[in-house]
Amino acid sequence: MKRIKAKRPGQRLDPESYGQLRKQILQRDGWRCQVCGSRKDLQVHHKQLRSQQGSDDDLNLITLCAGCHEALHRPCFISFRSNQ
Repeated sequence: MKRIKAKRPGQRLDPESYGQLRKQILQRDGWRCQVCGSRKDLQVHHKQLRSQQGSDDDLNLITLCAGCHEALHRPCFISFRSNQ
């Protein structure tokens, strides 16, 4: 599998490259939310947010369903990031 080269934090990938990277992350994570195991409404989340200098590197990306992704961005959510 061809690996998409991550851009430096603060720079966005072009839409085609991001689409390829997104597909790679979904495949790596078995097309399942890494919190609840759902296979519906999957999204790719930056563990370290782009606004906090997070990169598009695959080690900084994780598959989440829309519900878990939304919950993660709520202030009261207990983060799984502390374990990684």
